[in-house]
Amino acid sequence: MNRRLLFLFAVLLAWTAGTGAARAHELQTAYLEVDEAGPGLYHVLWKVPALANFRDNIQPSFPAGAKIVSPIIRYQGGKTVVERYDLSYPGGLTGQTLTLTGPAAIIGDVLVRFVRADGSTQILRLNPATPSVVIPAQQTWYDRGGLFVVEGVRHILMGVDHLLFVLGLMLIVRDRWMLVKTVTAFTLAHSITLAIATLGYASAPIPPLNAAIALSILFLGPEIMRVRAGETSLTIRHPWVVAFAFGLLHGFGFASGLTTLGLSPGEIPLALVSFNVGVELGQLFFLSIILLLEQAFRVLEIHWPRWATYVPPYTVGTLGAYWTISRTIAMFAGS
Repeated sequence: MNRRLLFLFAVLLAWTAGTGAARAHELQTAYLEVDEAGPGLYHVLWKVPALANFRDNIQPSFPAGAKIVSPIIRYQGGKTVVERYDLSYPGGLTGQTLTLTGPAAIIGDVLVRFVRADGSTQILRLNPATPSVVIPAQQTWYDRGGLFVVEGVRHILMGVDHLLFVLGLMLIVRDRWMLVKTVTAFTLAHSITLAIATLGYASAPIPPLNAAIALSILFLGPEIMRVRAGETSLTIRHPWVVAFAFGLLHGFGFASGLTTLGLSPGEIPLALVSFNVGVELGQLFFLSIILLLEQAFRVLEIHWPRWATYVPPYTVGTLGAYWTISRTIAMFAGS
């Protein structure tokens, strides 16, 4: 148990360093929608996180000859900056190159939704590795689904708070079969609320949702200490019940990765299934890496001082408390 505690703590530190501090579940990628209104005329919607480096330095660049033919309407909604304008390009944008401009060091992912006059859509992605893309004449459902799978993987692997919750469960559950049941319950629960929220049957405001997710992590801290002390509780006896209950909450956090994109009803089924597959693949990848490295860590037979075994549970509880307090303050400050 001590080795698992310390190993998972090391994984947590490494993953947190690689992904940055836990962030709220607002739109983390920029979003560009180009809606064909008529021959050579397009309505453009550009949404970026309201961070100075994104807001002021990152812009989509259309091919030479494209002209903005309307006033640019710019406003801020929550933590997102939105721009709307009309664009003219004789001959149409099909087959033309769309480019993301800005300093390479701060360019993030941009999800592009190109809507044709006949209602058909194409989903494209821009990122630092591929800042340019040619708008194709057509796109298969396989290509669109693949992009949402990637978005789902990215959403879970960049969601440090979600991963910390999963790590907390692993610190509590000793039996491998019970771990399978617990992770399955978490997966089933967040899949349910992901579908409900994406289909529009229910929603959760982002600020209190983020605070509640942080509270779920804080809840696990004392439970990990009870396991270490040889005590028991409902969470320790039936961790899958707690995983299912909190999984319903986390599912709304996953859903924000789709609901912020304003998908049309026809796009939702494929996007929902593909995004959920991506989330599960990302979660399984994370769990597999932990279990494989834990096995390697056990072979090393490293002996830790007794005080070090207190670090992981206190870290989980402290981070959960910090995020709960900071997100609660931000929630009331925003209101």
